[in-house]
Amino acid sequence: MKRLLLLSTLFAAALAAHGQAETPLDALPYTPSLDPTVMDRSVDPCDDLYRYACGAWSAKNPIPADQSRWSVYAKMANENQRYLWGVLNKLSTQGEGRSANQAKLGDYFAACMDEGAVQAAGLKPLQPLLQRIAALQDKKDLPALLAALQLAAGNDRLFFGFSAGQDFADATRQIAFASAGGLGLPDRDYYLKHDDKTVKIRTAYEAHVARLFELLGDSPEAAKAGARSVIATETVLARASLSKVDKRDPYKTFHVYDARGLKALTPGFDWAAYQAALGTAPWHARYNVTEPAFFKAFGARLKAMSAAELKAYLRWQLASSLAPALDSGFVQANFDFYGQTLVGTPQLMPRWKRCVQLVDVQLGEALGQEFVARNFTPALKAATVQMTGEIEAAMARSIDGLAWMSAATKARAQAKLKAIVNKVGYPERWRDYAALPVQRGDFLANVIAGNQFEARRQLAKIGQPLDRGEWHMTPQTVNAYYDAQMNDINFPAGVLLPPLYDAQLDDAPNYGNTGGTIGHELTHGFDDEGRQFDAQGNLKNWWTKKDGQEFEKRAACVADQYATYTVVDDIKINSKLTLGEDLADLGGLVLAWEAWKAHMAGRTGEARDGLTPEQRFFVAFAQWDCADARPEALRVRAKTDPHSPARWRINGVVVNMPEFEKAFACKPGAKLVKAAGQHCKVW
Repeated sequence: MKRLLLLSTLFAAALAAHGQAETPLDALPYTPSLDPTVMDRSVDPCDDLYRYACGAWSAKNPIPADQSRWSVYAKMANENQRYLWGVLNKLSTQGEGRSANQAKLGDYFAACMDEGAVQAAGLKPLQPLLQRIAALQDKKDLPALLAALQLAAGNDRLFFGFSAGQDFADATRQIAFASAGGLGLPDRDYYLKHDDKTVKIRTAYEAHVARLFELLGDSPEAAKAGARSVIATETVLARASLSKVDKRDPYKTFHVYDARGLKALTPGFDWAAYQAALGTAPWHARYNVTEPAFFKAFGARLKAMSAAELKAYLRWQLASSLAPALDSGFVQANFDFYGQTLVGTPQLMPRWKRCVQLVDVQLGEALGQEFVARNFTPALKAATVQMTGEIEAAMARSIDGLAWMSAATKARAQAKLKAIVNKVGYPERWRDYAALPVQRGDFLANVIAGNQFEARRQLAKIGQPLDRGEWHMTPQTVNAYYDAQMNDINFPAGVLLPPLYDAQLDDAPNYGNTGGTIGHELTHGFDDEGRQFDAQGNLKNWWTKKDGQEFEKRAACVADQYATYTVVDDIKINSKLTLGEDLADLGGLVLAWEAWKAHMAGRTGEARDGLTPEQRFFVAFAQWDCADARPEALRVRAKTDPHSPARWRINGVVVNMPEFEKAFACKPGAKLVKAAGQHCKVW
């Protein structure tokens, strides 16, 4: 599914070295997708496949000092960044011979790396926006100011988000979306719950807000008062916000309004002036207000706020959003709370890595062209396309074989499956960055320009035909996603290289690892959320009532199972939050297994490293998610992450596969053996 990376947390999410200075890489290193050296063969795989496959991984790969979590994916992303560091270093020093995009990449990176210039500038680059906030005298002037601040900040931290999105009722149509936002903590529960750990985080957050006000020049007393005011406003907004679980229900986030209805939600806010200041038409024919109750609360809070309270809130959200691009005082304060206090990361990551990540966020497809040209071959793309086709064929057979699904629903499911578009490696048409200005000597100006460029690019889509070729991840990203409204699955080049897809190894580990990922994304089209969208990407119930009930019964088996698993301390998995990912994990590996067996028909696999081909399939599956995390990070993820922890993403899947039991000759009574008839299975 789509994932967004906010600038305010970017520099706190470190991917870093193992206690020594890192250097740029001239080439990506090779690690096999099945690595026998990280296994712990003293563990019985029938009791704990995850420890059997990954038991020695953490000792060989301790969490770096500037990371809250470390995993196969994170390590691979770090290696990609070290490689791109080398590319950007060369582009930043190269004079003649650079293309327009290469010049932007090099100049942006050079400006980011010039820490001395950033330090010398201090708050001066932010002063024009701060002065506009200070000059606010009348709330009628807020809409135009808010639009300018949102464009500069590049996120939804200033009260709410406003952008374009596909109409849930007609996926070919792009309409205006107004979405809830305004919070500085990662979830509404941080404002509403009163257990000791949550109160401790909230107290530290208030101190952090006050610290930023002091960095902005406020006295300690004024800073504390401003922080209290900010927390009060954010708490009001949090109370009116949907939970993470509710946001997974598309029917709870689809509320169509016209201009009159939008004005009625927030009568004290001039939407026409706001939209004009954003650079869009002052009114649009159709809006999706994702959380109407939130906007009513926003309107009421705005009416109740004094000018001083409003200015404090705007100053805080702007400074916090852009803190990573300011001088070292802001960078350190931002990290101390969002990196250290919140997720337990001991150390700020080095500047080069922060700069590589920021280039990826703001010039990602230009950087992707450099990555793809050097690392992603046509043969690799063809092999992935072939595997994807085989897994889709396995899904078609699975649908046909479902005893619980009616012929009518099967036909619609097959139609949706056939309509899925597979995007592999990189976009067919690269993004045009000609309108993005880059100055070699002004880092903050570049960051703001990048935020404005992307915000305006999105806003310009309102009322325009849909571009089905667009990607929401850059080619160098180590991840993949399914988009329910586009009805497409997307596999960036970065996720199709060793130690994930490994052209040097045999089919068994590749189908267990990358095949499971392909199946995972495909299954998202038919999970508890994705199944609510039809073949064209419209929110539409295409199930018979009985078939829907049968699906829910089978999905509940998975939810009930995962609800028993512990994340950290005494915190259990919120399986209503993770259900979509848990269903995709299970369905994906089942499909990968079936596709592999069909692929190997008439052939015999080879045993290696003391493992049969079937065992290699399952060990490679487990090794895609060898990982470790700090307790603080696990507590945050338990509230916010729709993915289950690594151990349960592995053991929770294979416990439902009789094929796993057979591969390892597991006996009744083993921890990963269920009695006949007790296995959870949907697809």
